This record gives sequence, structure tokens and C-alpha cells, in this order.
Amino acid sequence: MREQPLISSQAAPVALVGAGRVAKGDMALVREVAPQVVAADGGAHSCLDAGVMPDLVIGDMDSGAALEARGIGAERIHHIAEQDSTDFDKALRHIRAPLVIGIGFAGARIDHELACYNGLVRHAGRRCLLVGEEDLVFLAPPRLSLGLSAGTRVSLFPMGAVRGRSEGLRWPIEGIGFGPDGRIGTSNEAVGAVTLEMEAAKMLVMVPRACFATVVAALLAEETFWPS
Repeated sequence: MREQPLISSQAAPVALVGAGRVAKGDMALVREVAPQVVAADGGAHSCLDAGVMPDLVIGDMDSGAALEARGIGAERIHHIAEQDSTDFDKALRHIRAPLVIGIGFAGARIDHELACYNGLVRHAGRRCLLVGEEDLVFLAPPRLSLGLSAGTRVSLFPMGAVRGRSEGLRWPIEGIGFGPDGRIGTSNEAVGAVTLEMEAAKMLVMVPRACFATVVAALLAEETFWPS
């Protein structure tokens, strides 16, 4: 995929806010590790409602007039006119950071949520963690070590054909051909620390929201990720 021109390039994680449901405490949780706040178009309303002025707003700007009326200056707004992708996709592909942490993208409209999961795979070179009310969702990197407690739910969902290996899962995955129209891996369970290795950028990992700090640390620690 051709590299997109950057709107934000940061040395620290970036918080990306969508227009969907933002649970209580989401903003404070994410801003502890992500100092810059980027809104995906209407996600700027969620920022303002939480008392946060977004540093940047990226999208097709169908909310533009309303945002300007709420005091967001034109210098913060980056209009991307094409209509072939979602605002999440537009924002993600124009941000370079060690990790993008998204809130307001899970738990509302199912079609929008599925489009975000598609975006995680389409832009596999962008490390991105989506935070929902109950779960965290991210694309598995080539290798990942998670310091999980025994009994922690670990769900795997393939977005394409993929194989992998695991250590620390109650039901190991080696030798299984996963696919969205075939074998999936929901409701697996950690027996202790978990290591995952994937052969392709196609597997989503879902763990409880309580694992936020563990997942952030693990994604930032892995030097190898998928190519952009």
C-alpha cells in the first residue's frame, strides 16, 4: 500500500477519538499514555463533551460547521475529501506514532465497528489498539508476548486466512488454519503469560479492557511489526 502523507507524526502514542460511544473514563484512561488527541471528524464532539480540545481533526468534515461553531479553529481541521473510506481509516493512515489508541469506535453501530476492524488489517503497519466498554481489540503483530493472568479470556478472530503458534493458551493454535468463513478462535483462555506468533497480518486479538496497561506495554515493546 502506498504510504500516505502524514498529518501527525509523534514519538509518543496518540489518542484517536471517534464519533461512536465513548464510555465514562475512556478519555482519562487513554490520555495517561497518549498526550496528543486526534479526532476522527465527529469524534471532536466527544472530545469537547469530555472537556478536551482535540489537537487535530481529520476526516471528510461533514461535521465541519458544527465543530467550528464549538470553537475548533480551522488550523486544527484537516479535510480529506474522498468518500471511499471511513473517518477512522482516513485518520489512521495519516498518523505515524508508536501506537494509536482509539476510543469511540467500538460498541455503537455494528457496521462502523466492522469497518474499523477492516481498517486495522488494511493498515497493518499502523499499530492500533481499539478500546471498547468491555474489550480491547488489536491486530496481532508477527510476535507478541502478553503478561496475562491465568483465566484471562483471549479471543482470536481471523479477518483472512492465517496460521499461527501460541504458548500459554489453554487451547494451543498451532496447526490450525483459521479463516473468517471457517475456524475461528473465540473464548480461548490464558493459563499464564501468553506468546503469539502469526504468519500473516490477519488475526484480531480481543482481551478484557482490564488488560489495557499490559497490552499497551506489549505492543510498544515489540520491535517487529507488519510492513506499511
